[in-house]
Amino acid sequence: MFSRLLPSWGRNTLTGSVPRPSIYLRRVILNTEKRCFSRNSLLHEKHHASAAPFNTPQSQQRNTSTMYYTISMILGTVALAYGSVPLYKMICQQTGWGGQPILTHRVGDGDTASRVTPVTDSRRLRITFNGSVSDVLPWKFTPQQREVRVLPGETALAFYTAINKGPQDIIGVATYSVTPGQVAPYFSKIQCFCFEEQKLNAGETVDMPVFFYIDPDFATDPNMKGIDTITLSYTFFKAKYDDNGVLKPIPA
Repeated sequence: MFSRLLPSWGRNTLTGSVPRPSIYLRRVILNTEKRCFSRNSLLHEKHHASAAPFNTPQSQQRNTSTMYYTISMILGTVALAYGSVPLYKMICQQTGWGGQPILTHRVGDGDTASRVTPVTDSRRLRITFNGSVSDVLPWKFTPQQREVRVLPGETALAFYTAINKGPQDIIGVATYSVTPGQVAPYFSKIQCFCFEEQKLNAGETVDMPVFFYIDPDFATDPNMKGIDTITLSYTFFKAKYDDNGVLKPIPA
């Protein structure tokens, strides 16, 4: 009789029975279990999805393409190093860029005689000279004269001096440029040491001549007005032969 007046938890305590969860509580527990299961499943799927691309045919194809691209870049760099001087000379001869006379101004001996007629009614041009060497070449390379003054069509002779200060015999190759750049097609060299291998023994000193003229058409070109000073610059690079006997410059 007394137990009927107690609340349900009191009756369960007296009777010794374990209370059963209510229907609402059972539903909450069930929904929580479902959410946990769903979350674990999603995490598992994401893990497999993130790991899958590493083994797909598309990823293998991309890796192969990257490898081929890298090999092509390496081979191209090596080829450029071997052919840099011949390629530079060919481009300059075709375009006049870098001070190299274009092919139309590379005339034969008979034609050269007709081109080297001074234009006496033109202004004289001031030709200055520069010389430099690469960092790995233990040479001293300087012009013997600071400047010369010539008329268009008049020949001039200049000299550079090279000294090998290293303990070994060294082969050098020189490139050159003319500034301003638009004068390059008119700067014609009859004799020059550029693009030719020059071997200096240890401690040796040599004089290198440059025989040149400014084409007489310079005087009639309206684009050349106002240009009174032209600079001829040479740079020597260290060179050596590879196993195949090909001359290879070392620009660095």
